[in-house]
Amino acid sequence: MTDWIIMLVAVLAAVAAVEVVRRVLRSRLIGEKWVLAGPLVRRCTWPAFATAAVVAAYTVYEPGAMADGEANQNIQRLLSLAMIGSVTWLVIQAAYAVTDVVLDRLIRVEGERNLRARRIRTQIALVRRVASAVVIVVALGAMLFTFPQVRALGAGLLASAGIAGVVAGIAAQSTLGNLLAGLQLAFSDAIRLDDVVVVEDEWGRIEELTLTYVVLRLWDERRLVLPVSYFTTTPFENWTRHGSRVIGHVTFRVDWSVPVDELRTELYHALRAHPLWDQKDWTLQVTDVLPNGLVELRALMSAADSASAWDLKCDMREHLVAFVREKYPEALPRFRLETPA
Repeated sequence: MTDWIIMLVAVLAAVAAVEVVRRVLRSRLIGEKWVLAGPLVRRCTWPAFATAAVVAAYTVYEPGAMADGEANQNIQRLLSLAMIGSVTWLVIQAAYAVTDVVLDRLIRVEGERNLRARRIRTQIALVRRVASAVVIVVALGAMLFTFPQVRALGAGLLASAGIAGVVAGIAAQSTLGNLLAGLQLAFSDAIRLDDVVVVEDEWGRIEELTLTYVVLRLWDERRLVLPVSYFTTTPFENWTRHGSRVIGHVTFRVDWSVPVDELRTELYHALRAHPLWDQKDWTLQVTDVLPNGLVELRALMSAADSASAWDLKCDMREHLVAFVREKYPEALPRFRLETPA
């Protein structure tokens, strides 16, 4: 009974030590100065508690004194499995915490460096998923080899690995194809996170890129989910393939009396004063004459990246709406009806 109490004390002491480290990392002395402190606390708290408790129990446990026979073997195996699982959990979460710091910094990169930042973000996100999968597979193998029956079959399993690999490859052909396609996309720069693409006649941005699927955030906030293999077998448009610059457009429908030249001049003055315009492309054109008695105007403007283009479009839309309303109220949209005399 005393040995079990000692084990309990050791487990509590280990958990308390982890709690002390957690509080230190959250303190102003370290937490505000060390950029990795926050991600480590956020991701590694519970894995660290579990690992500390299991490692302490495994270290203190004495087979002969605390249990005998089959019960001893079961306790040892349970502790071994728990230790392998908790250490694997901790390693994966620690790796994610380290890469989170890099990814957070890359999200804030704008301008000319945005293209390289998105490429690195895409590659890091996929590589850490692959690394996590490899670590989990190795951990599962280590767990299986804690059983004597599996160790005894080790030679036979290795001998039949070739046949099993062929069978597994045929059975999981689609999944493996997507995995390879995901790696191909990440390191060939065909698409990157936040790329502006047109897929299936839908315009949107790459929101998430995994080893098996791609999530496209459409202009109206819908999500289009496609398998990774789609982008290696089907043509699609990538508007930011060689640069992060995006040309945005704003559409207006106004009355025929609108002074297009004055509106074009006002757009140019507003763009010159706006910090998000990259001083390159702009225009305002009459793009259509509608059957309901209105004309359609389209204003084009360029920005350094997609986020800047969105804000620039919204600001220019608001400015031109206010300009037409205040200076040329007679050009506001109106419908004409012809009544018989």
